[in-house]
Amino acid sequence: MLFPTFTFAVFLIVVLTVGWALYQQPLRWKLFMLAASYVFYGWWDWRFVGLIMASTVVNQALATAAARAPNPRAARIAVGAAVAANLGVLGFFKYYGFFVDSVSDLFETVGMGANLPLLRIILPVGISFFTFQAMSYVIDVHRRVIPPASALDFAVYLAFFPQLVAGPIVRASEFLPQLAARRDPYDVDLTRAAVLIGSGLFKKVVISSYLAEAIVDDVFALPDQHSALEVLVGIYGYAIQIYADFSGYSDIAIGVALLLGFRFPENFDRPYIATSIQDFWRRWHMSLSRWLRDYLYISLGGNRGGPARRDRNLFLTMLLGGLWHGAAWTFVFWGAYHGIGLLVERRVLDRLVLRRAAADTGADDPRTAAAGEPTPTDGGGRAAVRRTAVAERRSERNRRIVGRLVTFHFVCVGWVFFRADSMGTAFDVLGRLVAFGAAPAVTWVLVLTIAAALVAQYVPRVGLANVQSDLSRLPVGVLAIGFGVWLVVIDLLGPEGVAPFIYFQF
Repeated sequence: MLFPTFTFAVFLIVVLTVGWALYQQPLRWKLFMLAASYVFYGWWDWRFVGLIMASTVVNQALATAAARAPNPRAARIAVGAAVAANLGVLGFFKYYGFFVDSVSDLFETVGMGANLPLLRIILPVGISFFTFQAMSYVIDVHRRVIPPASALDFAVYLAFFPQLVAGPIVRASEFLPQLAARRDPYDVDLTRAAVLIGSGLFKKVVISSYLAEAIVDDVFALPDQHSALEVLVGIYGYAIQIYADFSGYSDIAIGVALLLGFRFPENFDRPYIATSIQDFWRRWHMSLSRWLRDYLYISLGGNRGGPARRDRNLFLTMLLGGLWHGAAWTFVFWGAYHGIGLLVERRVLDRLVLRRAAADTGADDPRTAAAGEPTPTDGGGRAAVRRTAVAERRSERNRRIVGRLVTFHFVCVGWVFFRADSMGTAFDVLGRLVAFGAAPAVTWVLVLTIAAALVAQYVPRVGLANVQSDLSRLPVGVLAIGFGVWLVVIDLLGPEGVAPFIYFQF
């Protein structure tokens, strides 16, 4: 991790104490928060603090240039320069090695050796997140969604430590108005913050780490040494692991921001109860999904131009979204896999809509009633309508069940490529699903952990809100003691030495 757990706890206490002591002095608060955020980011490698500083200066200058441009062409040039600069930095640090290796492999395939220069480049933590936030800021200024912020405000926004290294991707239009507003330390929702941080730590330290050690790492490292049942449980385990890991970090980030007086958008909404692939992407990493929709899919043309162009834009968006996650062919395949899945799903839905429209037109045909069919105005007709309504409700329930099962397993297959270190390993894992044998790695604790995590997805949001409301009625002292006990439980249940959050590498 950037910080060991104890060190981060001390850091957070200092930031909260000093931050709220300065809340009536906006300038000093911003300077302190900016310095604290740079310390947080530089703890891993101080050299990259210069990178985020440079990103701040360049994007602020180009956003201001776009806002003050004398004509639309000059504004577009400024925005284009900002996008090129951000993608250039992202491409150099994240994709240089992937590009060189891919070109070298291509030359070797056609019998032409090529000794291309390969630099050893360290990937800055969270570079994908703060470059996306910087681009959205410049684009939103150009679109007149927000006015240019002051240099200090933009610097605080880009470096704000709770979401700096792994999201959620908070837009300037969501953050800057809160930065300008007056915040009151006595108006902080301590209960919600405690619930978010506590649940996030439990998901990461206990669930995610346990699943990684119990089966996931072994299955993906040595798939040929595991039976079909072990591989299947390993795939299910990774689906839960990555959700617990990433949503756990998001919960912690949102909770810490809440303690500082900021409300971040939700990043996950029970994604494994999704009834379709589209529904899954409305629930999984929602801040990224909205970003790709608003700044990539719509910029490519969105739904304009008919189904063929819509499908092209959708596929390209998912393909680039996959590449954003990592510089490897596995991520490219994962993005293309989801893109194709969305296209097929969209086409099927289009046909269903046409069929239903045709069926509705036929039902409304007056010739049907003239032929002796019952109508809603007579007794037989009302009974028929009731039976039809019951049948439709049953059919809809069955469609949701099937949709959830199909979507979950579609996503799980995709996670195999997301987790595997190569395409060959991914296919080896999938190939072992037909290998029979004993499954000593599959224990009841493991199965119950995965099952409980899936069942928890079905807990209604209103139920969680009611629990939080009940907790908020407790005295602050009781809440603090309960939170401390919860941390002790997490420490006892968690393994020795917790691995970094998965999304730090993106």
